[in-house]
Amino acid sequence: MSGTRSAGTLDLLSAPVLPVIVVLGPTGVGKSDSLGRVLDGRFELISADSMQVYRGMDIGTAKPEPSLRASFPHHLIDILEPSEQFNAGEFVKRADILAREIRGRGRMPVVSGGTGFYLRNFLFGLPGSPRGDPAVREALRGELAREGLAALAARLARADPVAGARIQPGDTYRVLRALEVLQVTGRSLFSFDRPARLRPEYRFLVLGLQRDRGDLYGRIDERVERMFRHGLMGEVRALLEAGFSERDPGMRGIGYREFLSWRRGCLTRSGLVESIQRDSRNYAKRQVTFFRALPEVRWLHAEDRGELCGRIEGFLSAAENLQARPG
Repeated sequence: MSGTRSAGTLDLLSAPVLPVIVVLGPTGVGKSDSLGRVLDGRFELISADSMQVYRGMDIGTAKPEPSLRASFPHHLIDILEPSEQFNAGEFVKRADILAREIRGRGRMPVVSGGTGFYLRNFLFGLPGSPRGDPAVREALRGELAREGLAALAARLARADPVAGARIQPGDTYRVLRALEVLQVTGRSLFSFDRPARLRPEYRFLVLGLQRDRGDLYGRIDERVERMFRHGLMGEVRALLEAGFSERDPGMRGIGYREFLSWRRGCLTRSGLVESIQRDSRNYAKRQVTFFRALPEVRWLHAEDRGELCGRIEGFLSAAENLQARPG
């Protein structure tokens, strides 16, 4: 990979902090493909994707191809069963450890994905944690078992419209947490202070990949059709036969939860494809809105790999010079 040092990287040389590259963008924009063309063995990737953590969910989560994963190490992929919960706090904790381990091996950490809360909390730090109550939490879990997640998500939207708009209806952990905070404190989960500055222990290069909306939506539709051609239905069937169900966090992701409606006869096969495409496009729209609100992001067209390469190379060069400085 070749390129020149980009503007904004020189200050890295005077800061005794850990350099990290962050690449974000909506689903379908082409993050894996773009990075696969510019990264090599000098880098290690930390996945910021809330669904790729799950084993056995390869096609529907669009995990990087085995050939790409073999070209440089990938982390936080295939680490949990679909029945296990994973959240932003756990992601930040693991990503912090991995970033320092990767840098200790003399390589550059690259955090890449599309899960907005994971990325924001990694960049800015976790918000102040409002107090909870184990008894309230347990009572809510009982209500979840009796009424289902949809009913609790609807209750949250009525009681706390801000949280209802920001939290995905299928995110069990965050729906329960928001209801618990509301019940214990009388305040919205999002009323507590959230850090507004990048974490000082890191020096970030934050790159956002973008495409025109029509191009992005077309790619999403084609990707869903490709998932079906590559065996998505068989993958979901295997998960169901293994005992996983709509109660499990992994099965609530886009590309999996729609199958539950199809199995109940609520959707035809073509309707199933269209439902996943629609849900994926809507998710991408929300991602773009979320990422556009983040400061410090340098936006690039996903096909401009020369610019992507140049910015990464410049940042890497600055980090290497920093490490080589005496004292």
